[in-house]
Amino acid sequence: MIKIGLHTSIAGGIELSLSRAHELGCNTVQIFSHSPRRWSVTPLPEKNINMFKELRDNLSISPVFIHASYLINLATADMNLLHRSEELLAVELFRADEIQADYVVLHTGSASKDERKIAQKRAIDSLNRVMGRGKWNAGLLLENTAGERGDISSTIEDLAEILGGVSSAGISGICFDTCHAFSAGYDLRRPEVIDSLLGKIQRYMGFDTVRLIHLNDSKKDAGAHVDRHEHIGEGKIGIKGFQTFFRNKEFRSLPLILETPKKSPEDDKQNLAVAQKILKGFPRHFPGSV
Repeated sequence: MIKIGLHTSIAGGIELSLSRAHELGCNTVQIFSHSPRRWSVTPLPEKNINMFKELRDNLSISPVFIHASYLINLATADMNLLHRSEELLAVELFRADEIQADYVVLHTGSASKDERKIAQKRAIDSLNRVMGRGKWNAGLLLENTAGERGDISSTIEDLAEILGGVSSAGISGICFDTCHAFSAGYDLRRPEVIDSLLGKIQRYMGFDTVRLIHLNDSKKDAGAHVDRHEHIGEGKIGIKGFQTFFRNKEFRSLPLILETPKKSPEDDKQNLAVAQKILKGFPRHFPGSV
């Protein structure tokens, strides 16, 4: 069964994110566990935690992903910001365990004034400190980024280096974002690029390290190094690009979460419908798919 879902709102209670996902026909979901724009975090009421866990079982929504706050920056040279980032990441993992979420998705951060290797080493050390605090039940997934200035995780090699430097088994792998990869220079419209991408994933970390696909089209062209999501099929990757991407059964086998723009109540339904239509084309429309 294809696992496909959206990032849904927790407004009114964290458990309502599951109801919203179910109403849209989703069988997996991604949420924020709190406001991603604030450092302060209010504890989750036990009543809401219990309702979340019960509703998740009743609706058979799995896996559940929490996207970590955008404020977290483990690559920064600002020691105060680094400390606050580590504390907030620990909170994200704690809250994931409270609601029995499966994974926390993290952007490791950026450091535009530092050499990339130095910033990567700082992020690795930071991850080792956080993951070494105890045994977290939720896995941590590092997300590839768009290659904007200071990014330390925009390539498969970057992600593999960070993963390889963290000693804890709590880091489960990576989340692969199609918009970010495309903007970083992986032209997903070209079969030879996808073949090379799969080869690098297998060589540097193993494909079982990829646990989630963020399925997003891109407003900007390949190699633009700008993170701007677009509706599925309406961006530069386009329908044909996603058809090329999903010819590989490895990508079709992973949970898919859409983070597409939401300018009207119908946007989520439309994006899900387009994504499902693309996926229904396999393998019948591509007898040579692998």
